[in-house]
Amino acid sequence: MLNPSAAAQVLVVAPTTATLTDKLTRDICALAERAIGARGVFTIALSGGSLPKMLSGLATAEGVEWDKWHVFLCDERCVPESDPESSMATIRALLLSKVPIPASHVHAMAQGVPPEEAAAQYEAQLRALFGGDAPVPRFDALMLGCGPDGHTASLFPGHALLGERARWVAHLTDSPKPPPARITLTLPVIRAARVVAFVATGDGKAALLRRVFAAPEGRGLEVVEDAALPCTLAKPSSGQLVWYLDSAAAQALPMDVMDLAASLHGSLW
Repeated sequence: MLNPSAAAQVLVVAPTTATLTDKLTRDICALAERAIGARGVFTIALSGGSLPKMLSGLATAEGVEWDKWHVFLCDERCVPESDPESSMATIRALLLSKVPIPASHVHAMAQGVPPEEAAAQYEAQLRALFGGDAPVPRFDALMLGCGPDGHTASLFPGHALLGERARWVAHLTDSPKPPPARITLTLPVIRAARVVAFVATGDGKAALLRRVFAAPEGRGLEVVEDAALPCTLAKPSSGQLVWYLDSAAAQALPMDVMDLAASLHGSLW
């Protein structure tokens, strides 16, 4: 079992998405147990896209103290939950509707208000749970995806929000990927997390991941920060960065990187 403080960056490569789902389930359950034991609560922020399906194994996991979980969103599209584009709707359908988590512990973003107001309201939710005097909230885990262009959450290449340092939650109305109006956690919040986990599957992510792990040979799993690839800016300041990939997504990684992949057995925590 790996102590999170023992490795700043970890790579997990599974042969199939099913195997990766099983690994994610074990690791998240173990991380939740650890957090609840230490602090009495587990705080996690989830992304939409293909990630909720990868987390569906949590719905049948045993021994989970769901009443101690607080679930947030890493980002959200400014659409009603009835819209297929809603990340929260997908997360509810594939996970939250199937587990006994208290409704008050599911922190959705406001609907039917201007994006700027929705962002301010969501930041207020964070401050209510983490404390308004905290410089930034410290999540136990952030579960992120990454687009072929390198974006993560709703932080896109070249966008002004990459330089946001004051706000915990920000809005944008000019997303290069539809819909244009979105709410997102900012980089200071992402980098403050105890664990930042990226989940990437499929051939379509292979070229991006080859760029992400482009550090010179001999530098291990180091991810070099590149403003053209916002996902590389999401490294925790004092936490752990974990990349969960299936074999299709990992197919173009250098062999010296693949050789450092962690075991699929057991859990990381």
